[in-house]
Amino acid sequence: MIFSVWLDGAGLEVLDREECLRLLARADTGRIALTVRALPAILPVRFVLDGERIVIRTGAESTLAGATRSAVVAFEAEGRDDGPAQEWSVVATGLACHVTDEREQARLDALALPRWASEERSCLVSITTDRLGGRRVLVGERT
Repeated sequence: MIFSVWLDGAGLEVLDREECLRLLARADTGRIALTVRALPAILPVRFVLDGERIVIRTGAESTLAGATRSAVVAFEAEGRDDGPAQEWSVVATGLACHVTDEREQARLDALALPRWASEERSCLVSITTDRLGGRRVLVGERT
């Protein structure tokens, strides 16, 4: 079997959608880039991958909840592969929407979505992965 590896202009391996989703499914911490009061903001979040959607939980009255009401956001997660020391980064751009359907909320709650803080009133946010891309580099090959 022959495997082809695509490299970008910097010599990093370009990851296909399937590999990006596989890597996201293994991670649980990422960063969301959004707009808060007309300024860019990047916030750390815990998440789960639900099919091809990224799901996060935040406080119902939080800045994050306010900035993710039908908004286009970027999301990034990174990690290190097992075996040879390889680092990867995956970036998704998509529409963030609050999950309001009670059955869908219950289903997502069963996914054991990690929390950073105990909030009695929380909000589930779903992010589509309309644009999804990633890169991988051998740790010893960074320039």
